[in-house]
Amino acid sequence: MRAALEVIAERGYRGASLAAVAERVGLTQQGLLHHFPTKEALLVAVLRDRDRWDAMPAGRLRLDLLASLVEYNAMRPAIIQTFSALLGESVTEGHPARAYFTERYTGVRAALAEVLRAEYGDRLPSGLTPERAAPLLVAVLDGLQYQWLLDPESVDMASAFRDFLTLLGENTG
Repeated sequence: MRAALEVIAERGYRGASLAAVAERVGLTQQGLLHHFPTKEALLVAVLRDRDRWDAMPAGRLRLDLLASLVEYNAMRPAIIQTFSALLGESVTEGHPARAYFTERYTGVRAALAEVLRAEYGDRLPSGLTPERAAPLLVAVLDGLQYQWLLDPESVDMASAFRDFLTLLGENTG
């Protein structure tokens, strides 16, 4: 998985090849195909593996832990860059990760709505419902990552995210 992630990070999904991944781990392409029958299957496995790294047990996620996740992401730019590039590529029709990202974002919005509901109840201080605010929270998280990737010296993701929590009404101390 790590080798596939590295190759995709270096070359992008379209430029990555099964042969390059196989070579990196000391397998033949046929040997790699034994484990992953297609390049698409390998890509989805890499993305799901990446999600397991960040997984929080159900009901354990809180807004303050999201801020910690943003700080953690700032320590692993290659993974964030790869994920962001794949996300960008996946909006094209027929991309093998499109269904994965669509499903992932549906789940992320639902999970964040529950986090917001646990923190604020049925209405945030602004009057928005958690379901209306959840896509905005996702947009801030992803948007900050893109800005940080482009200009890490000017964009402090963790501080900017804490500022957003302040806008939501969260006491960030």
